[in-house]
Amino acid sequence: MDTERNSSVTEFILTGLTDQPGLQIPLFLLFLGFYMVTLLGNLGLITLIGLNSRLHTPMYFFLFNLSLVDFCYSTTITPKMLKSFVSKNIILYAECMTQLFFFCFFVISESFLLSAMAYDRYVAICKPLVYTLTMSPQVCLFLLLGVYVMGFSGAMVHMGSIASLTFCADNLVNHFMCDIFPLLELSCNNTYVHELVVFVRVAMDIGIPIVTIFISYALILSSILHIHSTEGRSKAFSTCSSHIIVVSLFFGSGAFVYLKPPSILPLNQGKVFSLFYTIVVPMLNPLIYSLRNKDVKVTLRKTLERKIFS
Repeated sequence: MDTERNSSVTEFILTGLTDQPGLQIPLFLLFLGFYMVTLLGNLGLITLIGLNSRLHTPMYFFLFNLSLVDFCYSTTITPKMLKSFVSKNIILYAECMTQLFFFCFFVISESFLLSAMAYDRYVAICKPLVYTLTMSPQVCLFLLLGVYVMGFSGAMVHMGSIASLTFCADNLVNHFMCDIFPLLELSCNNTYVHELVVFVRVAMDIGIPIVTIFISYALILSSILHIHSTEGRSKAFSTCSSHIIVVSLFFGSGAFVYLKPPSILPLNQGKVFSLFYTIVVPMLNPLIYSLRNKDVKVTLRKTLERKIFS
């Protein structure tokens, strides 16, 4: 399909996070630092899990994919954002639609991946005797396939909706990336149906994982309360606490941006909140899962000792 057929606009200009000259260089350095931490953290976790057979379990299989999604997700958004701090940030129409597709694909995949991780924790804590059988490699691959199918279908819906719009003269996108609502604002068409599509699809992509996660953790909490040992309770809570932190940050900021009409949440505020799930969460995920995870810390220490003394 020729995506430029419906539009006289062949390129967009991304305004970036701020237009204040005094903040451009400090913010560039800040987000460059965030990006480097994100890349090193996620690539480090991917490498650590991939090279150590001790971590070849369902929990770390999903964590491996979470780090992979975060790495790709951040690389889709951050380099283009950094450019807006140092120069005029022009993006071609086709590049904009491509960025929108991959942004939607990775963010939706992450939401369903977090729900798969919650289910894995539920089985591990509530049904430990059948954990190996329930979370077999075939089941894990099936869940992962479902995650990426939902990501792909959601990305196609959102990109198809935006690509069907007509853009006339205005090509100034009030954001640091090609996001849905800033592009809807530029359209010459009536966008009511498109906004409805966004709301319904986002409600599904956030609602289904949140319900899955809520049910999983309600059952986990019920199971933990029946554990008489204080040490057992502490271990169960520590197993889930890092996942709960990630879920709260990711879904909280995402729901705030996409489940409110643009008229209620101005775009300038929306792009600030979107920093949490586009920049902050991919950076924090490997830190949270490594610093709060005994297995990862032990494996990392042994790997470093092996490299140093070999």
